[in-house]
Amino acid sequence: MALHQVSNGAGQTYDDVYSTPISARNLAAHRVPEHSSDPRAVAAMVKDELALDGNSSQNLATFCTTWAEPEVHHLMDVCMDKNMVDKDEYPQTAEIESRCVHMLADLWNSPEGGTTMGCSTTGSSEAGMLGGLALKWRWREARRAAGKPADRPNLVCGPVQVCWEKFARYFDVELRQVPLEPGATGLRPHQLREYVDENTIGVIAILGVTFTCDYEPVAEIAAELDAIQADTGLDVPIHVDAASGGFVAPFLQPDLVWDFRVDRVVSINSSGHKYGMAPLGVGWIVWRTADHLPEDLVFRVDYLGGDMPTFALNFSRPGGEIVAQYYTLLRLGHEGYRKVYEACAASARALADEVEAMGPFTLLYDGRGALPAVSWTLADGGSAGFTLYDLTEQLRTRGWQVPAYPLPPKRQETVVQRVLVRHGIGYDKIMLLAKDLRAAVDRLAGGSTGAPETPGFHH
Repeated sequence: MALHQVSNGAGQTYDDVYSTPISARNLAAHRVPEHSSDPRAVAAMVKDELALDGNSSQNLATFCTTWAEPEVHHLMDVCMDKNMVDKDEYPQTAEIESRCVHMLADLWNSPEGGTTMGCSTTGSSEAGMLGGLALKWRWREARRAAGKPADRPNLVCGPVQVCWEKFARYFDVELRQVPLEPGATGLRPHQLREYVDENTIGVIAILGVTFTCDYEPVAEIAAELDAIQADTGLDVPIHVDAASGGFVAPFLQPDLVWDFRVDRVVSINSSGHKYGMAPLGVGWIVWRTADHLPEDLVFRVDYLGGDMPTFALNFSRPGGEIVAQYYTLLRLGHEGYRKVYEACAASARALADEVEAMGPFTLLYDGRGALPAVSWTLADGGSAGFTLYDLTEQLRTRGWQVPAYPLPPKRQETVVQRVLVRHGIGYDKIMLLAKDLRAAVDRLAGGSTGAPETPGFHH
């Protein structure tokens, strides 16, 4: 666009967006501006700043959706005015939420999929906290009914995402985090006896461990709790944090028993905006049966026009993500989800083979049997001549975001890297990553930490 006034053909002229007053100064950072500005110019300036963010399609650290079909963008626009909490004003959006809950209950083999309780949330963290609150309330009711003290609840888990640490701190629950054993990628059933007691409100089993991408063995954990109950009388329920795996396992590993087919599993949370392929931010919580959600946790609101039950931690929130989730479930179906994640898993396995062939790495998870992802560590950090943190910085020069971080206790000395293969990240892109990874390793092993060389242009 030319840097002068242009006419719209109706006698009016408009300044080029880069010659308007707002483009001639820094954008406001601490005070609301006194005067209005041209909307085109404001949008252009903000968009220019956003261009400084990383390329989300190269962000292989995040589990979250970074690509969506045009139809999803359109539905999100249509739903900008829909407040999910106002079910009286937006009854069809509320109906769509209910359909999603029952679809997921069926997907996760709920014995009462058509009548059980569940809801959407802003993400799997909120959903997990609701599951934790239900565990605490039911434990407390049982303790009080038995005439026992109910002031020292604890929650047992392996390496978990920070939302469970938040839950424990915010809601006054002791978090008994079982340390990783050598060679393990998550909680192992035989570790439970040392941590479970009469004050345990539940055990968290992770379907897609954040640190390694592997699944914890839910059925085996349940079997160990069965044995503990037989020996001690302690009846400890399981909540499955399927933030990532809840939308993967039913399609990639349909025979894996991890969900409500396990009698001890009372609730499951998952993230629609991760492998559910919905936009940020939507999560889901489903209880095995309606009675596993204590009535004390349900509030009834009548000041929006109608008597509406609500049991999410948030109040007002957008309905677009829920509608987009429903669209994705309808659009893909079992067949589509399976095809997408078979392709993602094939790309992950190919990357794992490339990483293993490079020499200095040991795979922790090779993309087989759990999430479409890969995690690895240095085989011998002392002789490699570089750290995984160095490798992370080298990959950033090509735009890749591949995190390096220590494992949880007692394996904190082990630093790992992780790549998540999501919808919208194709095989070709993963192979380009493998090429850049190999080049970065060669530079670091050779003692160079400079930017990668690019071929010159010659006539």
